Order: sequence, then structure tokens, then C-alpha cells
Amino acid sequence: MKVMILTGSNRKEATSTKLAEHAAHFINQQGEQVTLFNLHKRPLPFYSPDESYAEHEHLSALHQEMLTANAIILITPEYHGSMSGVMKNALDHLGQTHFNGKVVLSASSAGGAVGVSSLLQLQAVVRNLHGINTPDWISIGGMQRKRFEVEYDGYEGGQEIEDRIRLVLESFLNLARKINSPAGAAL
Repeated sequence: MKVMILTGSNRKEATSTKLAEHAAHFINQQGEQVTLFNLHKRPLPFYSPDESYAEHEHLSALHQEMLTANAIILITPEYHGSMSGVMKNALDHLGQTHFNGKVVLSASSAGGAVGVSSLLQLQAVVRNLHGINTPDWISIGGMQRKRFEVEYDGYEGGQEIEDRIRLVLESFLNLARKINSPAGAAL
């Protein structure tokens, strides 16, 4: 199974990107193929329905990776109660052909306690693109983000958030495997 992780920060050392790298490592350890598409390293043009982007290297790569993925993880920082602008822009470039019938996990990193607003917005977009939202999500905020900062100091709550992330990723992979199994494909 191929899992696509789209991380939507334009900050070099973003905690949301570190969370994406952590998720990618875990998924690889579970024997699944994973692709991490980092919007900071591979920026996209601003979406306009009046433009043709056929020649844009990063956008062509994003389209191809999303089309061939069996399951998707969207990870965004939460800015002012919303997903990042670069994540929204990337989603605007995509359509139902990229999400239809695929299991999607939403995750966020917020400066405050939790990033629920951005998660609800990601799930609304996934629903409109006919993806299958997982019942769980990942939200790291406040002190939980320290685990994913460049200078991790081993704060006390580190194991608790890692356990939560592992449980959610296991649940996501189990659902994606079921949907992508021959029996699930017949649904």
C-alpha cells in the first residue's frame, strides 16, 4: 500500500513537518510505502482556475503522487484557527480524482492547546472531494509540540503524545488496508 503525506507549512523547521517525518518513519516501519511531499521544499503556484499549470514540476509531481496513493495524510500548522495558506492552495490544485474512495487522516500542530478548527476544515475539504475521513485525528499543541521541535529536551509528556500518535496511525493503516483489500475494493 502506498501512503502519501502532504505537509503544509512554509516554515523550514516546522513542528508539523517534524510530525510528518515521524509519521513517515512509523509507516515505513509497518512495511508500507510512504511518500512525503513537503510544500516548503516544493512550493506550488497560487491556484487560479484561469491558468494552466501543465509545465509546473512540483505541481505535476503532487498530482502524480496523489493519484497513485492508496491512502493520504494531510498535516498542517494551525494559523489563526485555520489550515495554512499553502495547504489550502495545494488542496485547491487537487480534485475528486485524487481523493475519491481513499482513506484520509488529518493532523495539525497548533501554538495553543489543540488545533481543532484546522482539523474540521481539512475534514470538510476531504468530504467534498469524496475522500474517507478517519474517525480519529492527530492534534499536537502547546507542550506536546516540544517533542517535534529541533531542540527536543525530553519533556515529561513526550511518551504520552507518541503513544497517541502511534494508536491513531495504526488505526489509519488498518482502515486503509481494509478499504484497499480485494473485499474493500468491491464496496
